Amino acid sequence: MAQAQINPALGFLSGRHLTPAASVALRVVVLLVKWQERRRTRRGLTRLDAHLLKDVGLTGADVQTELARWAWQDR
Repeated sequence: MAQAQINPALGFLSGRHLTPAASVALRVVVLLVKWQERRRTRRGLTRLDAHLLKDVGLTGADVQTELARWAWQDR
């Protein structure tokens, strides 16, 4: 899976000191966005035909395995 890109709108937060509560909240939001991106890309695999799957080195069984994973499961 490709790594999710960090939203440029959040870039301004990287150089700022955040309160502990704000830091935790930001980490939770980033984690939820990452999980959402994984879910979206895994579901996107279902729209690829066998030829395209072969091009990226996957089989239908690989797609089913990816779809069975939970959002927080990385490879």
